[in-house]
Amino acid sequence: MTLTIASSIDDIIAALAAGARPIAGGTDLVVGSRQGKGSLPDSLIAIDRVEALGVIDRGDAETRLGAGVTHARLMTEPTIVDHFTAIADAAALVGSPATRNVGTVGGNVMNGSPAMDTGSPLVVLGAQAELTNASGSRLVSLDELWVGPGTTSAAPDELCTALVIPNMGEGGGSAYVRLEYRRAMEIAIVGAAAAVTLDGDNVRSIRVALTAVAPTILEVTGLDDLVGKPLDDDALSAVAAAASEQASPISDLRASDRYRRHTIGVMARRAADAAARRASGEDISVPVNRALGVGATA
Repeated sequence: MTLTIASSIDDIIAALAAGARPIAGGTDLVVGSRQGKGSLPDSLIAIDRVEALGVIDRGDAETRLGAGVTHARLMTEPTIVDHFTAIADAAALVGSPATRNVGTVGGNVMNGSPAMDTGSPLVVLGAQAELTNASGSRLVSLDELWVGPGTTSAAPDELCTALVIPNMGEGGGSAYVRLEYRRAMEIAIVGAAAAVTLDGDNVRSIRVALTAVAPTILEVTGLDDLVGKPLDDDALSAVAAAASEQASPISDLRASDRYRRHTIGVMARRAADAAARRASGEDISVPVNRALGVGATA
């Protein structure tokens, strides 16, 4: 196996065209090979030193989040914490401090796991992935990018260079909540993200997406009836019911499908409630799990 260290995006694109695989933190690649999910590739290109991939640029209409930004930075970066709080919630729950300091948002997205923590926040916030190769760049919606567990629609020579996220504007808030058995080195049993925009006390828009209950991150449909109404107990119950009904979880060593179907409704309700409270101006610290006492205590 050969390892090359890239100093520019052009270096990476050339290496990918020659058959190399990109590696930033390597937290998924190395673990996956040790678990027998796949062998390490013959050629790797290290992309963690390319400064262009670590830029966070907030514009008037959208924010460009470099694919090389680490989870540790996402959970403390003011632009993310203040305006895309669900992403900060999720990043703060990823793995351990060591994992968060090397793992990147682009690596999380391109790994394509339905249990990824940053996935549902990116979906409800309307993010698109920027994919780049020698021919140029294109933007792809995440529901088009993720085609199955661990599988994306990106071509082998395409690099995820950024996530492009529309700015929410006034009256917007978001949150990510997950069910976990322990605090550190945990993968979501289930998780849910919500983005809510309020017009006074009423909902102007609401999006909810689910983690670890379908082959890919699943966005909940049928929430349009909540628009123009307060997000009260009845509305939150409707969010929970829709999430449980639309989920298609599996049973494994960590939880049964029946348990996941019930608890995803609970997580969706809590995420929507926290997002609305943030949208109304309430200060709920990152991550929501810790601030509200959700999930593991040790």
